[in-house]
Amino acid sequence: MTDSTALATTSVFGGIQQFEDAQRICKALASSTLIPPQFQGQQGFANCLVALEIANRMGMGIFQVMQNLNIIHGRPSWSSQFIIGLIQGCGRFKDFDFVVTGTGDAMACYCTAVNVSTGNEAKGPTVSLEMARKEGWTKNAKWGSMGEVMLRYRAASFFGRMFIPDLLVGIQSQEEVIDVQEVKVQAQKPAISLSDLNAKIAPTEDDDLL
Repeated sequence: MTDSTALATTSVFGGIQQFEDAQRICKALASSTLIPPQFQGQQGFANCLVALEIANRMGMGIFQVMQNLNIIHGRPSWSSQFIIGLIQGCGRFKDFDFVVTGTGDAMACYCTAVNVSTGNEAKGPTVSLEMARKEGWTKNAKWGSMGEVMLRYRAASFFGRMFIPDLLVGIQSQEEVIDVQEVKVQAQKPAISLSDLNAKIAPTEDDDLL
C-alpha cells in the first residue's frame, strides 16, 4: 500500500503523521485558484482540512468534494445536484426518478428507485408545498419563484438521508441549511409593541413647525 493510498483510507486526524501529511496537501490546495473561494488562501486552509477528511470518509477525490461542498452560514452543505448524483451513481439503485403529483399549492414530490440488491422499490418521504409552508421553508424566496425545483431538491435530500446516510456523512443539502437559517432569522426578529409603534408615528417638534 502506497503512502497516498494510506492517506486516502485513514482519518486526517488519526495521528501526528497523518495530520502533518494532510497539512502539506492542504497548503498546496489552498494556494490554488482553481478550487472554490472558500478553500483558498490562509482563511480557506482549515476548510481544506475538513474537505480532505470528508473525502477520505467517502472514498472520493478531494476535488470532487470541494466542488460540491458549500459553506452556508458557517456550516458545510452539499449541493442538491451532488446528492442526486450520489444516489444515481452509487450503484445501489436503478431507475431513480422523481414522482410529482398535484398542481399549484397542492403540488407534492417524492423519489423512487429500485434497490439493486433486493429488487424492492425504495420510496422516499413525500414533500409538499403545504409541508414547506408549515415548516417555514417558504420564507426562502426560491420556494415562490421555483417551487417545483425546490420540491425535487428536498425530496432527493430526504431520499438520500434515508437510503445512503453513509455517503452523505451527516451533511445536509445547501437548500436545507438556507431554509432553516431563514426560519431562525424570522424567529429572532423582535416583535414591535404597540407603544413602540406609537412612538414611531408620534409627531415630533419638527412636524409641529411644518
